[in-house]
Amino acid sequence: PEKLSNGLCSLNPDVDRLCMVCDMAITASGEIHAYQFYPAVMHSHARFTYTEVAAILANTRGQEAMKRQERVQDLLNLHDAYKALLSQRAKRGAVDFETTETQIVCDENGRIEKIVPRTRNEAHRLIEESMLAANVCSADFIAQGGQPGLFRVHEGPTPEKQEILRGYLKAMGVGMSISDDPAPGEFQAIAQATKDRPDAQQIHTMLLRSMQQAIYTPINSGHFGLAYDAYTHFTSPIRRYPDLLVHRVIKSILLGKRYQLPTLPTPGEAEAKLAKRLASRVASPKTKLQAERAQRVSRDTQAWEAAGLHCSANERRADEASRDVEAWLKCKYMREHLGEEYSGVVSAVTSFGLFVTLDQLYVEGLVHISELGGDYFRFDEMRQELRGERTGIRYAIGSRVHIQVSRVDLDGRKIDFRLVSENGELARVPAAAAGKAAKTAKARQREGRDEVYTAQRDSVKRGKGGARD
Repeated sequence: PEKLSNGLCSLNPDVDRLCMVCDMAITASGEIHAYQFYPAVMHSHARFTYTEVAAILANTRGQEAMKRQERVQDLLNLHDAYKALLSQRAKRGAVDFETTETQIVCDENGRIEKIVPRTRNEAHRLIEESMLAANVCSADFIAQGGQPGLFRVHEGPTPEKQEILRGYLKAMGVGMSISDDPAPGEFQAIAQATKDRPDAQQIHTMLLRSMQQAIYTPINSGHFGLAYDAYTHFTSPIRRYPDLLVHRVIKSILLGKRYQLPTLPTPGEAEAKLAKRLASRVASPKTKLQAERAQRVSRDTQAWEAAGLHCSANERRADEASRDVEAWLKCKYMREHLGEEYSGVVSAVTSFGLFVTLDQLYVEGLVHISELGGDYFRFDEMRQELRGERTGIRYAIGSRVHIQVSRVDLDGRKIDFRLVSENGELARVPAAAAGKAAKTAKARQREGRDEVYTAQRDSVKRGKGGARD
């Protein structure tokens, strides 16, 4: 609520606020030499925006810097610490893919005016690295304190996903692959080596999709994407329930007490379904060692495991709700542009068609396989492309296309496109070819279109969440 986020829980200028401090000594090479946690009172000297800070860092003699002269040196000192942390990030081989997130801008009447990309500047990255450092210290502090708590765990890709990725990289002629026990640096190296290729976006998307989803759990097994041995969420101000639990555990350790986890509410149907998926490895030990460990797990640890599953499930629910609202708003916006033509890029390929993201608008829609023209298209899962049997025309992630907005389903949160040929005409499908393609495609569509609409977006979000977190 704004009353909290912008008031009581906000670091307003010249106002005292209670806080928990993570005080770090960072070397010039970016290593955290020492740290300590302690409760304190913070007196904020200025309230900056990311845009202001980025402008000051870019030009310390510019207009923005002149307005904040007394704080410029503080920002430069922080920027030096950020550069040191960034160099250490590169040494660790942490994965860092740039992805585009959108922001919907409305006018005074609530009508959608435009959809623009959220841009990350130097100030965003500076805060991000500082937060990552604090999160690492909090995870280490909890581990050293000998108390259970929630870690943010991101495990490496499963053997199945590794095999799919190896096959894909080979099929695309990348010339690089991953080992049997891949390290994050291997993924980052492939991303760097392919960043200038025309199909870079396609390759990077496949790298992202090969990764698992990060979860909350008391069993620390590190964070693969960020290349940390231990990681958690110490975000201040507190924005999530897992953050609150982390703060409570840290306070308990400082006071020499043991934090008792409160009883969590009974999960709803959707939450229970998600929790069941996440709990599979805990509930069903696959090895004798895991079975023995499960018997030794204390009731306290089991409660923390349940808390981790509860928080992970609710995080998924919140993400899905956010994406659902965003999809609805984009559908509402595109309903006013039916029949209009746009250029776009193929963002995902399925057995029943292409998902295309429009240039400038950043809206995604489906070109059904029956709308691809007078050919029968086969789905190549290895290359993630649709290929015409007769013409050899191929559509893959990253392919540029020209479309017309043909249908918007506001209730279903779906947008349909038609492919438009270079001469401005709609792609025509001969009756025989159309019948064959449509019959197969519609069957596939019934089987999985609703699921894939969500899954295609989720897979990219999972990769991004795991890598940047």
